[in-house]
Amino acid sequence: MTATPDFKEFSKQQILFARYFTAILIDLTVLNLFDEYWSNVQINSFSVSLLAAIVMQLMLQVTFKIEHGVGSHFKKKGRKFMRIFSAWALLFGSKFAILWALERLFGDEILFLGAFHGIIAFIIVIVTMIAAEALVRWFMHSVLGKG
Repeated sequence: MTATPDFKEFSKQQILFARYFTAILIDLTVLNLFDEYWSNVQINSFSVSLLAAIVMQLMLQVTFKIEHGVGSHFKKKGRKFMRIFSAWALLFGSKFAILWALERLFGDEILFLGAFHGIIAFIIVIVTMIAAEALVRWFMHSVLGKG
């Protein structure tokens, strides 16, 4: 019988490091799989994909923090519609900011092509990253326990 790890043995910083490190590796994997198997995603090198995965993860986390803050504000005021609308607007709009940042940082080293100047391909990649991260989190919790 194997012992289930006691997550209380780890500091908050260690848990956050493991979470973000894992998320970046998942994002890196997703980016490179899309690069390899879909012509609408083109990345010139592994180094560019690694840096892009880090930038994307950081920007996604900032987006989630802002969305939660705005959502909490509207929840306290009892404005459910504004809470839902602001969450959608922030989460959807942030994709354009992330794509713009990648374009500025990497130029033609990373390209998203296809419908609407590659926006659809980019959104598919982001949604796949988030889904893959959620799947890994679910698997880890189901195998290791919630701690």
